[in-house]
Amino acid sequence: MTVTRDDILAALKKISLPDGGDLVSRDLVRALSIDGGVVRFVIEAESAEVAAKLSPVRDVADQVVSAIEGVDSTSIVLTAPAASSKPAPSGPPKGDAPSLKIGRHPTGQQGPQAVTGVDRILAIASGKGGVGKSTVSSNLAVALARQGRRVGLLDADIYGPSQPRMMGVNKRPASPDGKTIIPLQAHGVTMMSIGLMVDPDQAVVWRGPMLMGALQQMLGQVEWGELDVLIVDLPPGTGDVQLTLCQRTALTGALVVSTPQDVALLDARKAINMFATLKTPVLGLIENMSAYVCPNCGHEAHIFGHGGVRKEAEKLGVPLLGELPLDLRVREAGDAGTPIAAEDGPLSEAYAQLAAGLVKGGIA
Repeated sequence: MTVTRDDILAALKKISLPDGGDLVSRDLVRALSIDGGVVRFVIEAESAEVAAKLSPVRDVADQVVSAIEGVDSTSIVLTAPAASSKPAPSGPPKGDAPSLKIGRHPTGQQGPQAVTGVDRILAIASGKGGVGKSTVSSNLAVALARQGRRVGLLDADIYGPSQPRMMGVNKRPASPDGKTIIPLQAHGVTMMSIGLMVDPDQAVVWRGPMLMGALQQMLGQVEWGELDVLIVDLPPGTGDVQLTLCQRTALTGALVVSTPQDVALLDARKAINMFATLKTPVLGLIENMSAYVCPNCGHEAHIFGHGGVRKEAEKLGVPLLGELPLDLRVREAGDAGTPIAAEDGPLSEAYAQLAAGLVKGGIA
């Protein structure tokens, strides 16, 4: 019998915590992966004090998961954020400068570099803003994590970082030595964003070299750990961040997001042309906001048109990876900090199918 992610989570839901709830409902399970019969995950407590109280729970989880048919061995780590002499801030600091400065001129390097511990790096791009690229990035990251992949999410939209809100994270990453950055965890995804390092109400006013240096830092100084795939949510357009990523990082390839609308496709073609110029393979196109189904009458409407991205993919000779729906609940879930892909239902299934296709195709 092949053990699944749902089997593991169902078992963990039965383990009650001392102060109420269970490991799953309290969102304490991180980085769940299944490799054959080997199950690995992290129990991330809120503090070292809470972690000490959860030691018996970890032992129970080990016993319960080990008893599942198909599980040969387990690796369960109990962890907590590093202790601090000061209370942890509820969000990025508004006064004091962080111990690690983000944003600098880039350092020299010889050709594209791999990111230590990361197997694949996928850039999620769009030619223009407003097509839902960041929504696709966050939901795809969560969907891949739910299928047992070790996933990282880098918000590289320096001027308009949205992943902290969409992933429900507002803590500033730690930097124990002023050089390395410890990323945060949300919904089973390891994530980093410039939005976690600056005042959320403060505009980032940087010229190109500062952008390039910041991206270089977030790729090279973040302790990403061992990842199957790192998703990079790019800003819209064809600017400095895209150039820096393609020229300095060993990318697996790019996924281009567009709506079916002709205007969006005009700009998507420019993004595709940019990747071709930079010799970065475009692995496929994703049609977002493909169709809207009325929740009252069930009528399906194609508000932005339909099939335009499919035709473009056929013209370019690349696969159409998915057609994602337009639905109010997707927006509401992102605004609430829990991507719709983290839930169960037909909307999350659309992202699950997209993720499954990428895994099956060896892309993620």
